[in-house]
Amino acid sequence: MITIDGSEGEGGGQVLRYACALSLLTGDAFAIENIRGAREKPGLMRQHVTAIEAACVIGGAECTGLAVGSGRIGFRPGKVTPGDYHFAVGTAGSTALVLQTVLVPLMLADAPSRLVIEGGTHAMAAPPFEFIARTLLPVINRMGPTISARLVRHGFFPRGGGRIEVDIAPAPLRPIECIDRGAARAVSATAVIAGIPFDIADRELKVARKTLAEWPDNAFTTRQLPAEQGPGNALLIEAEFDQVTEVMSGFGKLGVPAERLAQTAAKRMAGYLASGAFAGPYLQDQLLLPMAFARGGAFTTVKLSEHTRTAASLIERFAGTCFRVSEHADGRNLVEVVR
Repeated sequence: MITIDGSEGEGGGQVLRYACALSLLTGDAFAIENIRGAREKPGLMRQHVTAIEAACVIGGAECTGLAVGSGRIGFRPGKVTPGDYHFAVGTAGSTALVLQTVLVPLMLADAPSRLVIEGGTHAMAAPPFEFIARTLLPVINRMGPTISARLVRHGFFPRGGGRIEVDIAPAPLRPIECIDRGAARAVSATAVIAGIPFDIADRELKVARKTLAEWPDNAFTTRQLPAEQGPGNALLIEAEFDQVTEVMSGFGKLGVPAERLAQTAAKRMAGYLASGAFAGPYLQDQLLLPMAFARGGAFTTVKLSEHTRTAASLIERFAGTCFRVSEHADGRNLVEVVR
């Protein structure tokens, strides 16, 4: 039984998701204490419960202490069984984070799977659907599996109600090197609104234009969804290259000015573009798990996040795989699987 202090490192829900995935992949049981101990409201939230329940269902696992607000769980894995699964968060909790919990175990299973996940698709503190579909999955598909994702319905905070569908055709993972992102192909900034005033989108795009001043005017657009899918707002800033597509995002929330949301997202994109790295701050930690089980691979990235350092530490504890990080003269960080 591996014992984990959930307040260490990233100190949030990522520890839970990675531990569940690693447990299913290695067969090692674990216990987590002080769950989300570094957060303002510690303990399990609804989306964390759903993610762990999903891991239990696909992996025949037993979990003790699984309840909203719980500060400790014990998890004992069984055998991963591919199939058709439907998971509902029940709130605006992230569909993407539930997917990330079960994705790698299912793409290494012995038969295809289909997932339907309902909840939040564009909400705070989680990657939007576009990041999963356009940034993460194309890189994973280069490693062997074939995974496709569809956004059926948007789900914004606090209402939720979104729906994604994912098809997974498993295959053994092969190491790949993601060093250079290649030539630029296209850029875009899209303000998505549903059931909120149109001028919010205008204000967001105006600020994004100032930060990304070299982008053409036709790169900035507004997409208005049916009001019944809202209220909600997301700003999606995308840069497509030959080898990778990066998506930076911001989500509307009461009390957060549209201008602040847009400035944060646009500055993150500007920083990524200036870095020359393959992986941005959110893709980097998502590449560690598939590369670890491919037993090789490398990628360049921006400054390592606490999420990435926490994920690397968990992978080493469960799988024994280590990563070497070295800084290039141009400021990029090179992350390599070394064992």
